[in-house]
Amino acid sequence: MPLLDLKSLRIPYRTELDRLYDCSIKSKHPFEQFKIWFEEALAYPNLYEPNAMVLSTVSKCGRPSSRYVLLKGLDHRGFHFYTNSASKKGQDISHNPFVSLLFYWEPLKRQVRIDGKADLLPDAESVDYFNSRPKSSQVAAYVSDQSMPIKSDKQLLSDFENAQRKFQNDDTVPKPQSWVGYTVMPDRMEFWQGQTNRLHDRLLFFRLDQNEEVPEFAKAGEEGWYYERLAP
Repeated sequence: MPLLDLKSLRIPYRTELDRLYDCSIKSKHPFEQFKIWFEEALAYPNLYEPNAMVLSTVSKCGRPSSRYVLLKGLDHRGFHFYTNSASKKGQDISHNPFVSLLFYWEPLKRQVRIDGKADLLPDAESVDYFNSRPKSSQVAAYVSDQSMPIKSDKQLLSDFENAQRKFQNDDTVPKPQSWVGYTVMPDRMEFWQGQTNRLHDRLLFFRLDQNEEVPEFAKAGEEGWYYERLAP
């Protein structure tokens, strides 16, 4: 007997009126198109933390792993997030900087997949963001050796309370050296719009490698990007 039998688990998606046609794309630059979709997700009722994204990394042994992190900025350099460089994801990135990000906004039946290279943000930006966080979050980062085994939850809580007392009269907590920011500069971004009949819309934006020919069905986007439609 299977532990779970989910063959009949199925729900309707969006209507035929909500399609990702070429004529309905509001921008031919994937960053701008992402901004449009993100703002729609941000305004959608009961869609919480639209900036939550799955970050997938690969270890030096070739083993992939995924976890949620929070998008904290987007500019010409790419998609920004912050974490501990000594964590598993930080160690993976140090060995293999190529990562994948995934947003899924379930009420809208939309997802965006982003493949690219992660680079460190300047430390000054990490300090600025760290100091903007709630003080309790700063203390948590100060006492946590992320991804390292700990003796017990009681020990972690004790360390947290001790640090709270230590910094109770300070406006901010010193940023740990390992607490850093990353930016992911994409070379591929796929926009997916779910459809009830499973003829989902998939639009892939990509950059060409040097001397690479333009694919047969690709169209020119903006600022060196191309895009093409993929079968669902």
